[in-house]
Amino acid sequence: MTLLRIENLEARYGAFKALHGISMEIEAGQISVILGANGAGKTTTLRAISGIVDRSGSITFDGVRIEGYRPRDVVAAGIAHAPQGRGTFSELTVDENLRLGAYLRSGKQVAQDRERWLEFFPRLKERLHQQAGSLSGGEQQMLAIARALMLRPRLLLLDEPSLGLAPVITQSLYKTLAAIRQATAMTMLIVEQSANLALGIGDRGMVLESGNIVLQESAERLAQNDEIRRIYLGYE
Repeated sequence: MTLLRIENLEARYGAFKALHGISMEIEAGQISVILGANGAGKTTTLRAISGIVDRSGSITFDGVRIEGYRPRDVVAAGIAHAPQGRGTFSELTVDENLRLGAYLRSGKQVAQDRERWLEFFPRLKERLHQQAGSLSGGEQQMLAIARALMLRPRLLLLDEPSLGLAPVITQSLYKTLAAIRQATAMTMLIVEQSANLALGIGDRGMVLESGNIVLQESAERLAQNDEIRRIYLGYE
């Protein structure tokens, strides 16, 4: 079942057009990956879905048109966004950050969800009363993802989760994302510049170049295509 359908999506920063009418479909329960070089429009795509930038075109989520929604309405519809750069509240504790992630919800389910996600991120459980700003980069990325999950989203948007992380931490993070999908059937749309790990857990991949989708293919076939990696992603 198609959970998210985007048709002819354009996005602008003032007079600058960053997306030029892209279209895609995200299937429920799948992990889709958006690849591309710096400046290709990857981050803008997620921002457009979340309602953070000026946009036009059609965005349909679970059968409902949401392109006119404000960011808060997008969240309430069931889309959570873990932005590039993590964006944790550094002066608050890990626990307080997690509780803020559930700001649209209340009751026993919040506490139950908190315990559930801490099982996937045991380092956060060990640092529950520590200030977020004192965490390592990898731990802050875990917190940003766990906080987004506290919204109980049907679609999780992840923007460059590997940014600034050591390779061993990135590998561990992607194993956790795969485990979350396995356990919950969570639909994810992941933006990445480093393709290997993202395609390794993904079902489908899309390549963006200069605000246009130039290729959509299974993640497995994209991972095996050296020519695509060289031309569009900038490495062998």
